[in-house]
Amino acid sequence: MAGKHKDLPLVYSCSGCSSAAQTANQVALQLDRRGVAEMSCIAGVGGDVPSLVKLARSGRTIVAIDGCALACTRNCLERHAIVPTHHVLLQHMGIKKRFHTDFDPAQADQAVAEVVAMLGGARSAPPAPLSNLPEETTP
Repeated sequence: MAGKHKDLPLVYSCSGCSSAAQTANQVALQLDRRGVAEMSCIAGVGGDVPSLVKLARSGRTIVAIDGCALACTRNCLERHAIVPTHHVLLQHMGIKKRFHTDFDPAQADQAVAEVVAMLGGARSAPPAPLSNLPEETTP
């Protein structure tokens, strides 16, 4: 996948257990799916996986998305002396860190829109907002 998207920024996110962390992960996934950025694996960078560290060091624009002030995503990059071009801290967007709670799709939609605007607009048509998707039903 990396070869097909070399012109896109790389996006990394935390994906921990809190609602804010899951919001960060959802934002990164949506940026990838919409063709705005290419998501890569921050756990691989933090875990010293050579191919993923090499990709992170490739000189591409990097967007690091953290759910909270612990800034795990940014810290994983810093382990390899990589400074993200953009560091997005979701708590600065009013997203609260809550445990044992799912993320709010409307907040994720808003955060996606803000990051897309920060990057200068979407490169492809966005899919329907998460908050407008039908809820899953169980049989």
